[in-house]
Amino acid sequence: MSDAESRKQGDSDLIARVRAAARQEQFLEVVSAEAARARFEAHIELKPLSAERVALAEALTRVLAHDVVAAVDAPPFDRANVDGFALQAADTVGASDAAPKLFTLNAEVIACGDSPALEVKPGTATTIATGGVVPRGADAVVMIEHTELIGEGAPRIELTRAATPGQFISYAGSDIARGETLLRKGVRIGSREIGMLAASGLAAVDVVRRPRVAVISTGDELVPPGEALKPAGIYDSNGAIIGAAVVEAGGEAVPFGAIPDDRAALDKAVRSALGSCDMVVLSAGTSKGAGDLSHAVVAGLGAPGILVHGVALKPGKPLCLGAVGKLPFAVLPGFPTSAIFTFHAFVAPVIRVLAGLPPEAAQTIEARVPVRVASELGRKEFVLVSLVDGDDGPVAFPTGKGSGAVTSFSQADGFIEIDALASALEADARAQVTLIGAGAAAPDVTIMGSHDVALDVVVGALAERGFAARTLAVGSLGGVAAATRGQCDIAPVHLVDPRSGDYNKHLVTSELSLVPGWKRMQGLVFRAGDARFEGKNAAEAIKMALTGSDILMVNRNAGAGTRVLIDRLLNGARPAGYANQPKSHNAVAAAIAQGRADWGVAIEPVAKMYGLGFIPVAPEYYDFLVVESRKARPAVQAFLAALRDEVTRARIRAIGMEPAG
Repeated sequence: MSDAESRKQGDSDLIARVRAAARQEQFLEVVSAEAARARFEAHIELKPLSAERVALAEALTRVLAHDVVAAVDAPPFDRANVDGFALQAADTVGASDAAPKLFTLNAEVIACGDSPALEVKPGTATTIATGGVVPRGADAVVMIEHTELIGEGAPRIELTRAATPGQFISYAGSDIARGETLLRKGVRIGSREIGMLAASGLAAVDVVRRPRVAVISTGDELVPPGEALKPAGIYDSNGAIIGAAVVEAGGEAVPFGAIPDDRAALDKAVRSALGSCDMVVLSAGTSKGAGDLSHAVVAGLGAPGILVHGVALKPGKPLCLGAVGKLPFAVLPGFPTSAIFTFHAFVAPVIRVLAGLPPEAAQTIEARVPVRVASELGRKEFVLVSLVDGDDGPVAFPTGKGSGAVTSFSQADGFIEIDALASALEADARAQVTLIGAGAAAPDVTIMGSHDVALDVVVGALAERGFAARTLAVGSLGGVAAATRGQCDIAPVHLVDPRSGDYNKHLVTSELSLVPGWKRMQGLVFRAGDARFEGKNAAEAIKMALTGSDILMVNRNAGAGTRVLIDRLLNGARPAGYANQPKSHNAVAAAIAQGRADWGVAIEPVAKMYGLGFIPVAPEYYDFLVVESRKARPAVQAFLAALRDEVTRARIRAIGMEPAG
């Protein structure tokens, strides 16, 4: 068969797979999250794994497999708690500054580690150091500060304070008693527990074996981090995310790498994982589209097989759960946010049980959601949110990056749930926010509005001053609205007044002041060497772009300052590609660099970053609206100081911006 015939046959096979997938139902049966969890857990063995003995130095964060009974007392002897003298308390009765009591010193000094040789008789005392063994006959220790060395000949001391029996003595077993249950099984070992175990003389301890969890990514498009991206390739972030999440849940991640969309190769990897691990977690390939093999492979591994394929969740509908014998497996959706949501909801609880850990208690707070959030009927929806301090309490802003965004989960403070029977959460509704990690910690300053690469410089300078900033890119208009409602401290903006042509000054109110930021150049960007744009000025290039039949633009999102500029330039025209509206300068540049569009409008530093041609259109001013009622806050003052700092200004110039004078 010739190469052409082979390619034709391959295309036919792909078309056949797509058509076959189209004829199939997408999922076996879509069930509720509660039903999915119950069905999954009914077929697997949910109990801690067997014990293993580890050295004390390796026991940190592990879970005790058995009760630990103390084999020795701690302290193992009666011990002095201060530097002073061991004596009999009865001999000190009546001692005072006016009437001190005299004691003859015994001919020994008891330091730590010394065994006493002499008995303390009435009227005598023995010098003893903190931690020393209390000698026979003594029942109290007095502090050296309450005594005075006197006389010649046989050493004697005067005591000016009476003592009580047991004073400054820790008796044997007063901390840990031999035979006492020191720690109970199921305790997670921290530094304090390590100290208790060491004090009992234990060099090793029995802990619950950590579950070995195989982590497998699937897809021809996946490239291991550190290697060069191939065309249409993406880095395998799911493998790293899931592996780290396994460890956080108490398991041991066993990476199997990224397996291409080859059924034989994937079947081999999964069977190897089942033979060496306690659980198998795959990501991607859960659907029944062309190239989605994971569900098909695990379906043939053995009974009971696939237990759940399709859960009424968003994100996370394609989740696949099952078991081979009692050994659980999960096939997570491919999009990172969907994968990590379903991992924490269905996989992490199983790992915690196998590792002997208790269920993780969720922390929630109530917050106001200021915007309407549409939802799909029939699926419980989880919406990631960022928390900011509002005048009426916490405000939860949906992050809006989607389940395909790697950073969505890591940058969110928590999530809200929208019931499956609700079509939306209305604006200004109050909702329970389930916190993620350290989500309860509020930032020192909240910045909402337009994003710019130089803003990262100022936020970095703020961090060097010890303040944490929360930045939410909601566009200039979104920033103005948030600042007006008191939902942020600072709003970066670049909006031109259509009447005066001035930037940002028209946004000032009695509640909002304007602080100059920097000037940047906006312009038309295109692929370097494109003769249709090379050598033209902005007016000529736009005229050409509007008349060309095969020229495709890439726009910006409504509400962005750049979109306002674009609409002024187009003067009502709607060229091909106008409806393509990404939310950042980088997305515009990437679309042009990759040939998915031919021109757009972006700032000059981004054009240089992507190696694109640039035609200046107009300088614009990127400034900051500051909420007057919050201007005196230390973090806001630190932000303004960073703006004025010459080091910060030099860094801004280095990336192509000109700070305001």
